Amino acid sequence: MPLKTQQDDQPSLNLTPMIDVVFLLIIFFMVATKFSERERDIDLELPEVAAAAALTSAPKQRVVAVKQTGEISLDGKEVSLVQLTERLSAVRREYPNISVVIRGDAACAFQHVAATLAACKDAQISELGITVRIADGPHAKRR
Repeated sequence: MPLKTQQDDQPSLNLTPMIDVVFLLIIFFMVATKFSERERDIDLELPEVAAAAALTSAPKQRVVAVKQTGEISLDGKEVSLVQLTERLSAVRREYPNISVVIRGDAACAFQHVAATLAACKDAQISELGITVRIADGPHAKRR
């Protein structure tokens, strides 16, 4: 039995749709270029502003930690009460709605936390919070 050998046609690639898309893109960019040239030719004097606000969104919150010894840190960096007030004031000027969370050590004297709260008040921070941990289990102490 003789084998039939069949020769298939070579596959061809139809470039017509791709050429159409390329021509449409060329026309689009030519027209868009004309619009931008017209906008540049308009003689306008742009308005001026005295001050500009920050373009980035405000950070979620600043964290002030009060250690047992009374040391204070703002976002992990040690600061004094005066430095804390200055830095929070500077942040508040840039982001008026900034929030501050105070994390006080359970064993620290409340006077240290109260002084930190006063420093936040001096910096005119209105969004203020204090973090606590919820006691676990039936043997949790109530204070």
